[in-house]
Amino acid sequence: MAETTLSRVTEPLAAPPAERSSRTLATPRARRRYLVIIAVLSVLAVGFAFGQLAWDNPMPVGSDGFWRIAELRATNLVIMAVVAICQAVATVSFQTVTDNRIITPSIMGFEALYTAIQTTAVYLLGIAGIMAVQGVSQFLLQITLMVGFSMLLYGWLLSGRYGNIQIMLLIGIIIGGGLASVSTFMQRLLTPSEFDVLAARLFGNIANADASYLPIAVPLCLIATALLWASSRRLNIVALGRDASTGLGLNHRRETMRVLFLVSILMAVSTALIGPMTFLGFLVATLAYQFADTHDHRYVFPVAVLTCFVVLSGAYFVMRNIFYANGVVSIIIELVGGLVFLFVILRKGRL
Repeated sequence: MAETTLSRVTEPLAAPPAERSSRTLATPRARRRYLVIIAVLSVLAVGFAFGQLAWDNPMPVGSDGFWRIAELRATNLVIMAVVAICQAVATVSFQTVTDNRIITPSIMGFEALYTAIQTTAVYLLGIAGIMAVQGVSQFLLQITLMVGFSMLLYGWLLSGRYGNIQIMLLIGIIIGGGLASVSTFMQRLLTPSEFDVLAARLFGNIANADASYLPIAVPLCLIATALLWASSRRLNIVALGRDASTGLGLNHRRETMRVLFLVSILMAVSTALIGPMTFLGFLVATLAYQFADTHDHRYVFPVAVLTCFVVLSGAYFVMRNIFYANGVVSIIIELVGGLVFLFVILRKGRL
């Protein structure tokens, strides 16, 4: 008996149960994977950025002449960074408040309104109309019109007693389709030379932007992004749905309106800066959720921004410096984004 008791005492204690946690990236493996993803995306982003500055630069790296030429090219990098932040943050936030992972903010008619403004200017003023919609004041006016249009739509459809975000999306599609039809009608009445000039403005292109727009675009982009980043925890609650978020003490309608207002600013800045890029946001948001492997916006936002910059700068670098066709960058992105969209729709799997 004594031996039996002694053997029980000396037996190794059973290992304690593994600690369970509901926090984001709870396991060391998940945290390491996330850090590796961030590191890889950061290296790619820096590599493509340096490639933009150094590729085909005739001066030795590090010399004064090298940096003078690099400064001239740095404007494109700033523009791509602004567009990447706007598209990534706006799309992730918009998909959260609409509870739909296969739509983008473009569905609300931003790009259709941009196309209508550009087409109307050329239709009324001819080729000179392109110059009439360029400039800092015109850039600010386009942003104001887009944000005002979207907020009018949000306020009308979400502030009523029977406010419904699905109806808002449907109305946005209808209005966008109507604007696109009017634009197509006016384009058919243009002369071939006027249409050629207009067509160059209707594709998303870094060359459409002007350095004089950046003092307006950069602050708007950073302020809206900072406010959405600060709202990451509330966005996590909004993602649970109206009933759950209301039960947790969050004013779901007010938070939705605030997020949509910030999203409209980001999309207006991006669209007015370089033109339409319909599937860029959807592409990077889908990839970001796959890479981050979490729904916590504090972790999804950085991955989405880095992914968007890598996609945009990588496509621009390859098409401009290897195929010498920088004008088709948006076409390539739209093609890849469209294929990813169809793949997600047909797969019906885990996003």
